[in-house]
Amino acid sequence: MSALPTPHPLPLATNASSPAAARPAVILPGLGNNTADYKFLTLVLREAYGIPSVVAKVSRVDWLRNAAGLLSPNYWRGSLCPRPVLDWYLERVDEAVTEANELLADGGKISLIGHSAGGWLGRLYFEEFGTSNISLLLTLGTPHLPPPKGLPGVIDQTRGLLDYVNKNCAPAVYTPELKYVCIAGRYIEGARLIGTSNGASHNKISTGEDNSKAESITDNGNGKLPPAAPSLRARLIGQGYKQVCGKAEVWGDGVVPEVSAHLEGALNISLDGVYHSPFGSDDTLRPWYGSPSVLEKWVHHLT
Repeated sequence: MSALPTPHPLPLATNASSPAAARPAVILPGLGNNTADYKFLTLVLREAYGIPSVVAKVSRVDWLRNAAGLLSPNYWRGSLCPRPVLDWYLERVDEAVTEANELLADGGKISLIGHSAGGWLGRLYFEEFGTSNISLLLTLGTPHLPPPKGLPGVIDQTRGLLDYVNKNCAPAVYTPELKYVCIAGRYIEGARLIGTSNGASHNKISTGEDNSKAESITDNGNGKLPPAAPSLRARLIGQGYKQVCGKAEVWGDGVVPEVSAHLEGALNISLDGVYHSPFGSDDTLRPWYGSPSVLEKWVHHLT
């Protein structure tokens, strides 16, 4: 994996709230990530927007705890339940929520920001611990939906956990009391492993920056020449998308397909040119959800 990019200077926020008045946020790390991966995001939230934040304390080694699920027959059946396998993560989230509550003004509530798997784990946290002091769940590149069953070559990577979440957790809402905001990135369109594309246009997308290194395929658009063959990277990423949503030829953030990152009932947003992870990202050429240029497009939901 590539090292994290050198942070750019903090953006100037002319309408930033004061830290004392801002609604605190709790950041839920994604699978394989640790607390330190979100250090620059917390810095920008605090210094540029006046939003205090707490990251759930997770190390990379902690994720090995999930291997306990291998001992359950339900893992092999694809019907694994979250508890007790994910108790450790839910406890870390609850500790972070408790810490954020200490930053609250009287009568205030906090926001949860779930990156990748942290988003659906946030939904599970709601189910187990309630939402009495939380007014927002904002998810970034979260695979909310399990893959379709019965497709050849498609295996539910969560071994039933997402099925459980979607069957047992409350549906997404967007109300004055509680809001779900689901953000998907459109960084690269996947392709089938073998053969050409289905004829759809593969135009590059723009973030307002020099996006020349974004992975995409350019159609000549005149209809006279056969479409360009998809890149090897697009084919490989397409296979990853297929494991998540059942289809390879869809747009996504390089890991999670756009269609999987949205939830019925939520405010669903798609952002062009946004990469999935802080690993391998570049704030200019390959920005991820927490890069300053992308953050400014969704940070207003936290205020």
